[in-house]
Amino acid sequence: MPTETTHPTAKQIIQNQNLSPTSLHSRVILITGCSSGIGIETARALALTGAKLFLGVRNIPKARSALSDIIDGDRVRLLHLDLARLDSVRNAAGEFQKQSSVLHILVNNGGVMMTPDEVRTEDGFEMQFGTNHLGHFLLFALLRRVMGRSVEVGLHCRVVGITSSAHRGAVLPLDDMSRLGLDQDGRYNGRLAYGQSKLANIYMMNEIERRYGMQGIHGLSVHPGGIFTGLQKYVGEAVMARLREPEVMRHMKSVEQGAATTVLAAVGREFEGVGGVYLEDCQESEPVRGEYRNVDPGFDVRIWDRESAEKLWSSSETMVGLQV
Repeated sequence: MPTETTHPTAKQIIQNQNLSPTSLHSRVILITGCSSGIGIETARALALTGAKLFLGVRNIPKARSALSDIIDGDRVRLLHLDLARLDSVRNAAGEFQKQSSVLHILVNNGGVMMTPDEVRTEDGFEMQFGTNHLGHFLLFALLRRVMGRSVEVGLHCRVVGITSSAHRGAVLPLDDMSRLGLDQDGRYNGRLAYGQSKLANIYMMNEIERRYGMQGIHGLSVHPGGIFTGLQKYVGEAVMARLREPEVMRHMKSVEQGAATTVLAAVGREFEGVGGVYLEDCQESEPVRGEYRNVDPGFDVRIWDRESAEKLWSSSETMVGLQV
């Protein structure tokens, strides 16, 4: 288990924000990836605010079992969503709009990590990019107008994108997206592909802010920190052994702690009307400098590359088959 105990938990963030079971009663929140990991704790914490929650999950029975303590059929509902299938994303967006005419907070939490070989989605995309980025890109595109109609004076909407420090050093092959996940020798590298998908998550949040921030829809990037969850199921034993070393374990968080920054980005009063930020450890982060270890905080300054973010947005539109 992680040895660091100074990090707040997601529920402590709710308490620190003085949010009660009726505070966000009129708000609607959609969270992806809620059948395991930090998605479960994010949902449990946000349920304490009284907001109506739609929890996007690929495995309904698994999610119903994991979240039996909060699912009630009215305030907390499950929504079938497989981010690796664009038809499932479209169906989920349609089903959501049958049940709600507003959406105030979208938390893009679901994802996969270091999938083996060059596994592809049903739509033919590299699995990590297709799931972590394109699935969420299409979901936002289909729900953007709903979010736009949900904006109120002094009460804007938020899109929270879960990223990772793995974005550092990653470069997206924006001139030839068929090379996603391939190293210089043309060999597939799952770790590289993961980093590329996480960089794409940040570019998407920054571009949401540039395109829609003035309309009251804001994009925030969140690095939750190092957490042992089902996300590591494809990670090799050699890498896992390094993650269990005492120096690394000192920086690891529990699942409850890992969800804290997400919850802060979603409902923290200090981020009302704010976007285009990179958060970790429950605060805005700073650029990583010089030589750094994997456990060191900070982001790669290239996340602010506007031209790359715009190119990715355009490419993503083409890949999912729509203009937004």
